[in-house]
Amino acid sequence: MSETRSDGELLRAVAADGDRRAFEELYRRYAPWLTARMRGRCADAGIVDDVVQETFLAVWRGTARYRADVEGADAAGWLWRIASRRLVDALRGAGARGRLRQALARLRHRDEASAEERVLAGVEHGDLAGALVRLSPELRAVLQATVVDGLTTREAAVLLGIPPGTVKTRAMRARRQLREALA
Repeated sequence: MSETRSDGELLRAVAADGDRRAFEELYRRYAPWLTARMRGRCADAGIVDDVVQETFLAVWRGTARYRADVEGADAAGWLWRIASRRLVDALRGAGARGRLRQALARLRHRDEASAEERVLAGVEHGDLAGALVRLSPELRAVLQATVVDGLTTREAAVLLGIPPGTVKTRAMRARRQLREALA
């Protein structure tokens, strides 16, 4: 029976030695979780699958460097940050908006709209869209992480690479600006 290695040990083995078994173990641990989280953020399963594969490919190739002293030894947060950035890039790509609209159109055939669909409709057609656009990218990122993704303050801090207190301050500032814009 083999001993179970920590996430940090697996990441170091992949980075230093190109250890295929360590990589496979890391993939088994985190790919299902990362896929589920990404599907909460993107309705297009094809894009999500590509993003998850690109995330792990970046780990394997060493283009994404895990540093426990900087990352706080939280492999999940580190992988989430890589995947989130890759998802944004994918959604900005040509044709991604069309695929997302098609996926949302398929979802509209259900009897009751989900909370996400109601929010997206409000963002697309209401004053909320203009208010969100006027927020700084830093404030929008905090709202995305805490409201849309449902992350805790600590998780959002890891994802965004900022202290938890900064997450709280930016969230408060974003809510205040949205209230003022929508009043």
